[in-house]
Amino acid sequence: MTEGDEPSTVDGNSDDADTIVDGGDESDPVIDRGHYDVLGVGLGPFNLGLAALLDGADPDLELDAVFLEREPEFAWHEGMLIEGVTLEVPFLADLVTMADPTNPYSFLNYVRERDRIYEFYFYETFQLPRREYDEYLRWVAETVPTTRFGREVTSVEYEPASNDSDGTVDPGTFVVEAINPETGQRYRYRADDLVMGVGSRPALPEFARDHAGGDEPLFHTADYLERRDDALAADAITVVGSGQSAAEVVLDLLERQSVHDYRLDWLTRSDGFFPMEYSKLGLQHFTPEYTRYFYDLPQSRKDDLLADQDLLYKGIDPETSERIYDALYERSIGDREPDFGMLATTEVADIERLDGSYWLECEQRQQETAFALETDAVIFGTGYQRPTPTFLEPIADRISFDDRGRFRVSEDYRLEGAFGSPDDDGRVFVQNAEVHTHGVGAPDLGLGCYRNAVIIDRLVGREVYPVDRDTVFQNFDVESFADHAPVRTGTAQSPSLTTE
Repeated sequence: MTEGDEPSTVDGNSDDADTIVDGGDESDPVIDRGHYDVLGVGLGPFNLGLAALLDGADPDLELDAVFLEREPEFAWHEGMLIEGVTLEVPFLADLVTMADPTNPYSFLNYVRERDRIYEFYFYETFQLPRREYDEYLRWVAETVPTTRFGREVTSVEYEPASNDSDGTVDPGTFVVEAINPETGQRYRYRADDLVMGVGSRPALPEFARDHAGGDEPLFHTADYLERRDDALAADAITVVGSGQSAAEVVLDLLERQSVHDYRLDWLTRSDGFFPMEYSKLGLQHFTPEYTRYFYDLPQSRKDDLLADQDLLYKGIDPETSERIYDALYERSIGDREPDFGMLATTEVADIERLDGSYWLECEQRQQETAFALETDAVIFGTGYQRPTPTFLEPIADRISFDDRGRFRVSEDYRLEGAFGSPDDDGRVFVQNAEVHTHGVGAPDLGLGCYRNAVIIDRLVGREVYPVDRDTVFQNFDVESFADHAPVRTGTAQSPSLTTE
């Protein structure tokens, strides 16, 4: 839905025209968009899934919702929609199916509506082309009636509950200010509850930021498709990082190397170019059970665990790894040497631009050997960061942060703080801002429906979608294991153990 498509109503149940309110400047009026039960900030897959589940729910739900996105149209990792690249999760991990297989916004209904169901049937694979997943998300974003694009949220304030003179209580309300980045038009929304799904930003090392931008052939993998031609014109290309995005870029560059004739190097500070854990038993960490188990651990234990779980969600998927190796093997037939280098345990610490080339200041950490690498283009697959949104500044003193400056998040995905009680209006829910509290499944598309089911049930105060339990064969805690086998708590040396 684009700028001109937004219904000209004050709220979801009114046919009144927009209300102009005083914005402090008569030449810059604020359009009052009315009061909603819930307002979503940001439209990535998780908040889009929430919008789809709300719209596709029982018509008796009676929950007025609106979702605001600063971009003029839906976009999902456009820079990494490389041909031949597939989604890392099965198509069942769409926006709605794991909560509601009958929902009209399912992927299967999308291919039905696009007259592609037989083509998909004969495709015979669970992993979708990433480009098709993007098309599916766009279809949902254009179909769900509660999405609003060109709405950048600039501030959120909170008006606490108050008592009227007649004794009635006005519940706490969020006042959300937004602006259309293209036109400068300002909007005001009120909402009982908020759901933040503002996503992440590409993270470039600080020493590289002065070299990025413009026509410089130095950029993040998030901009790969847009900037690929700049890299292909170089005589030497270096990719930094060993996650899935970096590996996909390396594979794409390998497949184009014979045409463009560049040297290709791949560096990572990790101990190796390791595959992501993708075994059926390993994937049980991406389940509601593990999320609940992880949440109940002490925060210090969680932080220690997360430091050792990178390969559960940050490695290279086995198929991409195999394709890279196979490409190199083919290039080596006949005693040929691929013009390709790989070096792990190597930190890139600085960059110098000299005579049209980049010099990367590096250190092989295990050998403690420093060296400089000359290259003409650098592509960083150095992950993403999630800074605290600036629009929260007016209510920052109401939000509880831990000793490392991270949100304190309740088990049901609420920001802890001084708004209302857990059952009142005035709640802020978060999407994918809780890895430190809920574990590695926070960014996983397959758990998006579970989190949204929890959020919806809390918003409504009753079960709308089932919150799944008992979904895996593995036990994560002793108590659940004891349901299967007799155990004694305590230590083996203790003479007074209790049989469970």
